[in-house]
Amino acid sequence: MKLCVIPARGGSKRIPAKNIRSFAGRPIIVYSIETALESKLFDRVIVSTDDQDIADIAVSLGAEVPFVRPPELSDDYATTGDVVKHCINWCLQNSLPVSYVCCLYATAPFVKSEYLREGYEKLVATD
Repeated sequence: MKLCVIPARGGSKRIPAKNIRSFAGRPIIVYSIETALESKLFDRVIVSTDDQDIADIAVSLGAEVPFVRPPELSDDYATTGDVVKHCINWCLQNSLPVSYVCCLYATAPFVKSEYLREGYEKLVATD
């Protein structure tokens, strides 16, 4: 399975609610979710969050939020790697083998689906 993980914690201290703050008239996470889905690369687009508002937006756009991110991965010390690893482990525990993983930040409104496809093509073209 090809997996896209979008980490989106609710508790940013520097910019409160940054992942759903309006950017050009839409919550900023919308751009990442739509890009991931539009790329048609991924079998699953999972938003890893601890916030119900983020989860509601993600699901309304067609992303999945199959779990609530645990508190130990929702503080200022949790790393992106830990969050992605948690998502991969959730998939494996639910009989969803993962072959490729893409981490796409919720605050990346300028990433385009063609960039994701180009990156994937380069990845699979190498050993």
